[in-house]
Amino acid sequence: MKTALVTGGATGLGREVAVKLAERGVAVALADMSEAGLRGTAEQIAAISGTHYELPMDLTAPGAPERVIDACCAKWGQLDMVVNNAAFGAIEPFFESSAELWHKTLAINVTALALLTVAAGRVMRERRSGRIVNLTSPAARMALPNYAAYAASKAAVDSMTRASAIALAPFGVLVNSVSPGMMDTEMQRTTEIRLAEVENRADVEVFLEERTRRVPLGRRAQIAEVADVVVWLLLDAPSYITAARLNASGGLDKD
Repeated sequence: MKTALVTGGATGLGREVAVKLAERGVAVALADMSEAGLRGTAEQIAAISGTHYELPMDLTAPGAPERVIDACCAKWGQLDMVVNNAAFGAIEPFFESSAELWHKTLAINVTALALLTVAAGRVMRERRSGRIVNLTSPAARMALPNYAAYAASKAAVDSMTRASAIALAPFGVLVNSVSPGMMDTEMQRTTEIRLAEVENRADVEVFLEERTRRVPLGRRAQIAEVADVVVWLLLDAPSYITAARLNASGGLDKD
């Protein structure tokens, strides 16, 4: 049985990826701060007779990334796949930028992801196989003054994806990323409502419709569509693909 770790597995895309992996017969470890959310994901996996392992944990705590990887290996004796999906983002007016927001954003989006990748990479190096998928964003390539910390963190994810892909390539370990664009997740909704407030847009629905029209395909992504892309990279993509950034953003991320 193949095994996978999905961070941010309590809700949204992380939950969808975890369930889809379980449907494919993968044993899935779920890491998240929300114990209630983890239980919800675990219940969905159990409903399809899937195998899961809950790891309620703050990935920004000292040593947490290494402990998560060690726990997976202790549980199953191996780790075949990692999905670095856990993320944080918040709107903050550019001239009100705070150290607190920058530290929090980079801690989960960059540092935790990097250390998880390194720890998983050590395990996969020994087995000379493995696949890692990082979640990035079109924001990484955009000028977003009121979302600068998040955008910068995702640019760092792109950089870490390339660096780790090259470091792990000699050992047969593949590292790629997926750029989802606009999805109807709790984080997306909260972010856009706050952005409308900061940009003095009183009619939030009109504001959201305008943002949706920016997507060349004319609609927002369904969470399941993006999850399918992540699962494809993990289970079905040819073994010659690494250091790639796969845009699943309806054309919003065009480069």
